[in-house]
Parts: sequence; C-alpha cells; structure tokens
Amino acid sequence: MDTPQITAPPCAPSPVPGDATPSSGVIHINFRHAAGFTVIGNHLAQHRGLSLAAIGLAAHIQSLPAGARIGIKRLAERFPESETRIAAALRELEAHGYLHRSRVRLADGRIITRTISYNQPGTDASTTAAPQPRTVPSKPTPQPTPPPPQRKTAPEPRPAPAPAPPPAPMPQPQPAPVLVPAPTARTTPPPPLPQPQQLTPELQRVATTLLADLRRHAPQLILSEHDIHTLAPGVATWLERDAHPDTIRHALTTDLPNPLKHPAKLLRHRITALLPPPLPGAQDVARARPGVIVIPLQNCDRCDRAFRSRNPGHCRDCRSALHTAA
Repeated sequence: MDTPQITAPPCAPSPVPGDATPSSGVIHINFRHAAGFTVIGNHLAQHRGLSLAAIGLAAHIQSLPAGARIGIKRLAERFPESETRIAAALRELEAHGYLHRSRVRLADGRIITRTISYNQPGTDASTTAAPQPRTVPSKPTPQPTPPPPQRKTAPEPRPAPAPAPPPAPMPQPQPAPVLVPAPTARTTPPPPLPQPQQLTPELQRVATTLLADLRRHAPQLILSEHDIHTLAPGVATWLERDAHPDTIRHALTTDLPNPLKHPAKLLRHRITALLPPPLPGAQDVARARPGVIVIPLQNCDRCDRAFRSRNPGHCRDCRSALHTAA
C-alpha cells in the first residue's frame, strides 16, 4: 500500500531560458554569407506601399553590378512578368524614391537613359561614403629603441600633381529650324492673262464692247476704262477660239460672290482659268480617229444620183441595169 502508483502523464517540460524558437509562424534558418550577397534594408523588404513585384525588382536591381542594363525589354526576357507589369513596378520604385531615371545626351549626340538605384530613399550620391572595414584591436607591441640621430638630408621633392583632365565639351544646342510658310494665293503672283495670236481692231472692239456691257447683266461688274483695256486681250483670245459672246458673258456673270469686292480681279481669274481650248480642225479630227475611213460622195454619170465611192462612175442601180441590158 505504501508503493506510489503513477497514473497521470508527466507535465510538459518548461521552456529553456533563451530559446527564441516561436511556437507558430515562420522559422528562420540563417547561414552567414561570406561572398555573393546583397544587403537590403527592412524598409524595402517590408514596405507597405510597394507591390511584391516592385520589391522583388528593387532587390534584383540592387544585386546587379554597376553598369548593368535594366531596360524593360531586357528584364522581360529575364523574368516571366510582362513588359507592362515590369514598367508598372519601375514606376512604383520611382514614386517611392528607390529609382531615378533620366534622359541624358552624350557628347557624340546620342541620347541614353541613365538609371540610379537607391538602397535608401532620400540619399544623395555626394553624401554616401564607402563602408570602412572594421578593425580589430591588437595587443600593444613593445616600442623599439630609437635609432641614433643621423644627419639631416634635404627632403625629396614631391612630384607635381597631375593636371586635371579638361572637362568634356558640352553639346552645342541645335538651332531651331526656321519654318517657312507655304505659298498661298495671296503671296503667289497670278497667272498671266491669255493673249491672242493676232489682236485685230475688230477683236479689240468686240472684246471691249462685251466687257463694258457686263454691268447690264450683273450690276456688280462695274469696270473702269483701264480695267476694260487690260482685260480686253483675254476676251479677244476667247473670241479668237470661236467662243460665242453669249458663252463668254455666261461664264463671266454666273455664280458671282456676294458681296463682290474686286470685280476686275474676279474677271481676270475667270478669263484665265476658264479659257477654252482652240477648236480642232477637220484634219485633226480625222487624225484623232484613225480607224474611221471616210469615203467621199460621187454623182452617178447616168442618173446623177449621189453615192459613196472612191472612184467616179455609176451608182449600184445603174450598174445593175447595164449588166442586165448586156
């Protein structure tokens, strides 16, 4: 009866003091890198305003050596994300100060995109300094005995500092092109007024009369004597090309603008622009229709009836009657 009976399981052991292993969540197994690593701050890795794609892209850019190309097309070839997603991630990094892109013109005239990556937003390239190696304090060493004094010698001349290289010449701004306005109707001279082959007094009289009579048909067309004598050779050219006076009057007085400010200029334009070509002659029409052969008319020697034939003689009926009689 005095032997103890153990029926309950023992209690769980109490945690060992100093044990940092969490009971849930992520567990880190860290290995100290000696080479080939990149230091990234928690302000980037745990940024609440950046997407995972932007954080990963910033970590990738910071791990690249200086001078590496990080264009959108090159990054799209390297990663499975599309160019649109990579461009959006780059804009996120620019908006939060982790990236700065600018267009720079080189001395040879080429324009390139210069990209600056910041591992800490808000820093300046002039204020950043290279990390100094940590020094381990060493044990004090015994001081050696000073050597005996020697004769003073002239100090060696220090070499002169090398002259600084001349600054690269800045590209000269290209002069802006001078824009020359296209010629318009107001700047180009008007075409010359048509002139007849031979201005006879009869053509001059008819042309002058026709121009002076235009105001009866269109009151706006009031011309001075100088304008009538100036425009008369153009109207004479129309008459020389067998244009009827009514045709000329209709061409000059139809569809006039309202109001009409310069009647002489309008008539000069219509006389020049609407000038008909010369009428072709009968020989020109025959030459223009080479496939049509015109057989002349002949008069029958017996009945005096007209018929078409290349040679004179008798018509068809008379030839038939002659054959029947024979």
